[in-house]
Amino acid sequence: MATTSDKATWIWYPGDYEIWLGNRMNNRRTERGAFFPPFWKADSHYVTVEFSKELDLACDEEIRIAVEGVFNLKLDGKLQFGMPDRFRLPAGRHQLCIKVWNQVTPPALRIDGPTVRTDETWRVTYEDKEWIDESGKASDTSATLYMQAGSWHFDDPAVRPSQYALPRKPQRAVAVRETEGARLYDFGRETFGYAVLEGLTGTGEVLLTYGESPEEALDTERCETLDRIRVAADAVADLATGRTEARTERYVLGNSKAFRYVRVACTGDLRETALSMEYEYAPVDYRGSFRSSDEELNRIWEVGAYTMHLTTREFFIDGIKRDRWVWSGDAVQSYLMNYYLFFDSPCVKRTTWLLRGKDPVTSHTNTIMDYTFFWFIGIHDYYLYTGDRAFLRQIYPRMRSMMEYVLGRTNADGMVEGMEGDWVFVDWADGYLDKRGELAIEQVLFCRSLETMARCAELTGEEADRTKYGALADALRAKLLPAFWDEERQALVHNRVGGVRSETVTRYANMFASFFGYLTPERQRQIKRSVLLNDAVLGITTPYMRFYELEALCALGEHEAVLREMKAYWGGMLAEGATSFWEKYNPDERGAQHLAMYGRPYGKSLCHAWGASPIYLLGKYYLGVRPLAPAYAEFEVRPVLGGLAWMEGTVPTPHGEIRVRMDRSEIRVRATEGAGWLRFASAGTPTASAGVVEALGGGDYRLRIAAGDEIVVRY
Repeated sequence: MATTSDKATWIWYPGDYEIWLGNRMNNRRTERGAFFPPFWKADSHYVTVEFSKELDLACDEEIRIAVEGVFNLKLDGKLQFGMPDRFRLPAGRHQLCIKVWNQVTPPALRIDGPTVRTDETWRVTYEDKEWIDESGKASDTSATLYMQAGSWHFDDPAVRPSQYALPRKPQRAVAVRETEGARLYDFGRETFGYAVLEGLTGTGEVLLTYGESPEEALDTERCETLDRIRVAADAVADLATGRTEARTERYVLGNSKAFRYVRVACTGDLRETALSMEYEYAPVDYRGSFRSSDEELNRIWEVGAYTMHLTTREFFIDGIKRDRWVWSGDAVQSYLMNYYLFFDSPCVKRTTWLLRGKDPVTSHTNTIMDYTFFWFIGIHDYYLYTGDRAFLRQIYPRMRSMMEYVLGRTNADGMVEGMEGDWVFVDWADGYLDKRGELAIEQVLFCRSLETMARCAELTGEEADRTKYGALADALRAKLLPAFWDEERQALVHNRVGGVRSETVTRYANMFASFFGYLTPERQRQIKRSVLLNDAVLGITTPYMRFYELEALCALGEHEAVLREMKAYWGGMLAEGATSFWEKYNPDERGAQHLAMYGRPYGKSLCHAWGASPIYLLGKYYLGVRPLAPAYAEFEVRPVLGGLAWMEGTVPTPHGEIRVRMDRSEIRVRATEGAGWLRFASAGTPTASAGVVEALGGGDYRLRIAAGDEIVVRY
């Protein structure tokens, strides 16, 4: 049948464009002018792709064809002449096949006609496994694997996918000062884009040194990023890349940078009138919101949202200054924050495709064992928030091959431990963190990944896989407590080495096992006392793992403690002058210590995606909104003030939103799609503007919410 899409779009082999675009982004990283590629295997697109569609046309139809690459066209198996940009299809049933070759960019196709239009219903394959006998007869059967086409938002035939770039807009510095024969430009807050030299006069060289702090920008010998430009009478040359172009009064640097401050120093008689920038950004909408009676908390939400805006690009990246790479551990947190801020589902899918890459699997994701498990968990979360089963069907074959790689690296007990070539990361810790043997945190994440595999196999109709992975998950889960639970310490210990259980307790496995539901309520309470609220246990100093620590405490009802911690930790960064949130924060550090990491004085990222976790915590655990069924078909709103006098906010859903306002006497909720339950605690007998309030016992109540109605509860 012909497609029923309203408009044509560019299509490609699923994952190919995402991998190609991600390679371009990941390889923009530089360190002091030197190219710095990622550590892990980089895959590429398939260079020849066949696109096909079965048609049933009521009348003749002329289609317009746009292609990225060289192509041929077959109708009902018959090769047509040339590479036409228009083609007339006769009425009736037909098989249309277009094979595209492109070595440089992903083969892509756009067809537009009255009813025949390219969309995700087209079949694609990168290989044709038919064969021909000596008489010239083609085989009647084929082992070719077909997928549904991939696409994004490219609908214009003149805007080709390979030409995509993020939009830009001009911005000017808010202050400038002379400093030792140079100028230091201050853009007011952390930002990202392309520096622009304006009003160039004379000739010579210019050195631009960038900094997230004035100390970094002024330290020409040790700053993380810089540019050197040579300006001649008729040309301007980038000395790092060799790019040369005709001289004009306005020169835009060729590579984007993260900075707040830029030092500009010229040689010879070269001078600039000003330095401005072209701010580069992803065109996402702020669909989520949060306000409360606490102005510091409001500022934390605002800076967290801006941090997410900066680190949301073609993909969800870690930080904008140093790596600018896609790391799985960072990305899975960005996904969750995204669901409460932008709800940009395409960016989640692009990032998932890029992180997975292609078969054969030769290492863990980003070479990190735990990041492989976070990749699986991110897919679990994506389906819950979006209900996108079509994506599960597309990605499932690569999920299976990734999991088979993991299973091939388990030990005799069916557990994972670091093997040659594996990076066992867990976290950056200010103190010794043993990475040897079987780490409890790795087994917990592995178990959750197996559960994700079983669930996705069920949703995609892979019944044998559902049984297999479900059994493996059950077997591993049954081993967790016998292997790692220490009754005396009332906690999961950190690891086993050679089958011998350690005596060390860390927070990691305990907090994940708690909110994954792997522990009884009694053991959760024990962990809260003995680990999560115990200052004697090694503390967490990265926002990365603080994200999960505070989630575990929220899940255990410690909202007031978490609010105090958010104000102390993220408020501490604000007190240090942060305009975006950092890769790591230790309140005991002072001054320039806050800028250092990895043995480098300015190695720390001061704009890091995992620093924005209050966005997620405030949306899920204070406004209290979460999906109970995929795509918010069924949801729960369980607002908790946690010490606030009032709060209000919006949580985006796939096609709408849920608004919540709460003070000490009243709750207002309105949802525009789905249906769910309002859950709340009350010391007295509550009343509602509509519906029936049900008492659940222990001062806990619930009320059914239907889309479109505003419910007001006085409690």
